[in-house]
Amino acid sequence: MQNPVYVAISGQISLARRMEVIARNMANINTPGFRAEALKFDTLVSLVAENNSAKVNFATAGKSYITTDRGSVIETSNTLDIAARGDSYFSLQTPVGQIYTRDGRMQMTENGVLVSVLGYPLLDAGGAPLQLDPQNGAPKISSDGNIYQKNIQVGAIGLFQFQPGTKLRYGPNSSVIPDREPVPVLDDPLNGVMQGFVESSNINGVVEMTRLIEVSRAFEQVEAMLRQQEEMSGKTMETFGSTR
Repeated sequence: MQNPVYVAISGQISLARRMEVIARNMANINTPGFRAEALKFDTLVSLVAENNSAKVNFATAGKSYITTDRGSVIETSNTLDIAARGDSYFSLQTPVGQIYTRDGRMQMTENGVLVSVLGYPLLDAGGAPLQLDPQNGAPKISSDGNIYQKNIQVGAIGLFQFQPGTKLRYGPNSSVIPDREPVPVLDDPLNGVMQGFVESSNINGVVEMTRLIEVSRAFEQVEAMLRQQEEMSGKTMETFGSTR
C-alpha cells in the first residue's frame, strides 16, 4: 500500500535535484566560458518488493556531470580577450592547483604577467606563467597561440585537451578540474586561439526554461498523487475502523 508513496517521494527527490541544477545553470547563463551542468538518472528496483513477487522502480537522485559543448563566440576587439578554437582549454595557475577554462578574458599586470579576470596567471603548454614586456605594448596572438610583441615571439599560450573518460568538477574562474592529467595540444589545425573574441557559456536559456516548466509540472503531478494516496489511506482507515 505504501509503495506508491515511496516511489513518489523518490521522484520528488529527483525533481528537487533537477531544480537545483537548472537554478545553477540559469545563474551562470551570462558567465563567459561557463560549462553547463546536467543530470543522468537511473532506475533502482526495490529488492524487498522483488522478493515478494512485485516490481517497484524508484528514481535515483541522479548523477551530475559537466557538459563540454562549445558556447557561442563574441567579438570584442580587445587584444587581451582570447577564445579557444576546437575542444581545447586554457590553463590557469590557482591556489587549488592548475585549472582549465574557456574564459579567455585576460589582463596584463604591471610586471607583464598575463592573468585572468580573477588574477590567476595564464600558462603555456609546459605549465609556466606567460611573461610579457609591459613596455612593448599590447601583444599580437596568432591562431596557433604564439604571442608576439614588436614582431618578436615572447611566448605561446598553452592549450589542453581532456583524455577520454575524464570526469570534471567545477573550479574557480569558470573552470573545470579533471580527474586525469590533460594532454597539451601541439600543432593541431582544429584547435587554436582567436584574439579579440570571448566565448560565452554553453547554456541554452530556452532549453533551461523549458526544463524548469517541465519540472514544475512534474512536481504538481507528484503532489497530486500523494494527496490522492493520502485520501485513499484515510478512507481505508475509516472503513476498517467502522467495522469494529
